Amino acid sequence: MKNYLYTLSIFLLLFSGCRQAATIDDAAQRITQQSLLSHIEVLASDEFEGRAPASRGEELTVNYLVSELEQMGIAPGMPDGTYIQEFPLLGQQIDGSTARFTIYRNGSLIQDLSFGSDFMAWPANEAEQVSISNAGLIYVGYGIQAPEFDWDDYKDVDVAGKVLVYKNSDPSHDPDIFEGDARLYYGRWSYKFEKAEEMGALGAIIIHTTPTAGYGWSIVESSWGRERFALKGGDDESGPKPEFNAWFTEENSSALFEAAGLDLHEMLEAAANRDFHPRELEGVTLNVNLSASYSDMSSRNVIGKIEGSDPDLRDQYLIFSAHHDHLGIAPEPVNGDSVFNGAWDNASGTASVLEVAGALKEIEGQLRRSVLFMFVGAEEMGLLGSRYWSQNTTVHPGKVTANINLDSMQIFGETNDIVLVGYSRNTLTDVFRTHAEAAGRVVVPDPQPQQGFFYRSDHFSYARIGIPAIYPNYGNDYIDKPENWVAVTDSVRTANYHALSDEINEYWDMAGMETDVRLIFKVAYDVINRDEKMEWVPGDEFEAVRQQYLNEL
Repeated sequence: MKNYLYTLSIFLLLFSGCRQAATIDDAAQRITQQSLLSHIEVLASDEFEGRAPASRGEELTVNYLVSELEQMGIAPGMPDGTYIQEFPLLGQQIDGSTARFTIYRNGSLIQDLSFGSDFMAWPANEAEQVSISNAGLIYVGYGIQAPEFDWDDYKDVDVAGKVLVYKNSDPSHDPDIFEGDARLYYGRWSYKFEKAEEMGALGAIIIHTTPTAGYGWSIVESSWGRERFALKGGDDESGPKPEFNAWFTEENSSALFEAAGLDLHEMLEAAANRDFHPRELEGVTLNVNLSASYSDMSSRNVIGKIEGSDPDLRDQYLIFSAHHDHLGIAPEPVNGDSVFNGAWDNASGTASVLEVAGALKEIEGQLRRSVLFMFVGAEEMGLLGSRYWSQNTTVHPGKVTANINLDSMQIFGETNDIVLVGYSRNTLTDVFRTHAEAAGRVVVPDPQPQQGFFYRSDHFSYARIGIPAIYPNYGNDYIDKPENWVAVTDSVRTANYHALSDEINEYWDMAGMETDVRLIFKVAYDVINRDEKMEWVPGDEFEAVRQQYLNEL
């Protein structure tokens, strides 16, 4: 009997070993169209109320994610043994009925702007009331200071106490500076507002044009017109903040410049010159009245963990991220619909990380490094959940080999290509290329670098603390689709982005999402098991901070 049990145990060990060696492809097969869709159907249902931060919808979302992780046997990822990283938020609601911007020329009223249709604005200093009279305005072009490109839009002009007017985006006319058409962080609206604070400005106004923003005015109105959120106390309490931040429509910006005897489009063009000097809008003053109410609340990141098996590498990590939030419930229904379901953005990314987590769990014994699965909150409000983690890390950034961020996945069918936002910026590109080629596919760079997508999703929060990060995105070389399918899908995406219509619809074909997520899973397996960590390419803007954190180990 003893010999029989011994023989049986040896057989089971050998069988287990053989099975384990064969399960990488088997685990990938676990990721299916239906398994992905089943998560999306739940997360994007009306019951989840648009998954807004600090709402009943978020509560349902968090409970669902924790339940799914527990069912898969994935351990809590927080040091206290829980799945939840709570972070404080300050909710801000603007009273649009009393918000008023009035523009004067030599003391005479020339414009009385309407909140929403003409401008969007909010207190930048957490004030309940902003009341400004006779404020002077200075146009600062792009408002960029970039010594590495010998670029300074301020030219030592004292702009403290003034309202600064900014052109959106960054210079794109020269391929040798600012990465040419590829938008850097200098081109993001958040950089403009941060710079206004640094320069001691009274307020900041960004001129909206669809080409420089990458989206129409309706996106500005819908994104900034609802209750907005910030990490409580602000991200930086080093000094006084401007009294307000704002966006102006192109039409009203043109009228503003015309009042100063300037042509808006000539001034926008002039900003592309390195020799540009700030231009005071002479004779023009601005009155501002804003009222805001505030509420203290909190949102939550959900973090799961699979621990690595290699004694030398298990304290290193690969981070998967996806934001679980969306825009909640609309103030007014449209055709009877008031829920921003966010099926594509970002129930699709959340579902993808869940399925990758389940697939990796099946082969956890083969994973040398550990893996963290971060479902972060309040992304739609400015990457707040991932930013909070980056300021309150649960593992040392130098111990993280890489971040793979999944946001708004391929939902329109299979493609020969897969886009990498962050292509060639770090060694993750090489790993993706290897596995794509093995699958008969090709990796391509972001076809719209001018949109600055690298700075518009959660991977940016990880990159800011040096972690090599990448954002796999949908390709456009469709297989077995009509010739005009790219135009059709672009139209559908544009119509659904941050709209009530972002729901599962007749255009969806989950085959592409299945194929992409299986590829990402195999890339992750490779990154987890490589001897070396991922690296930024020499000279990348995040290389220095990466080295700083590595030196701390």
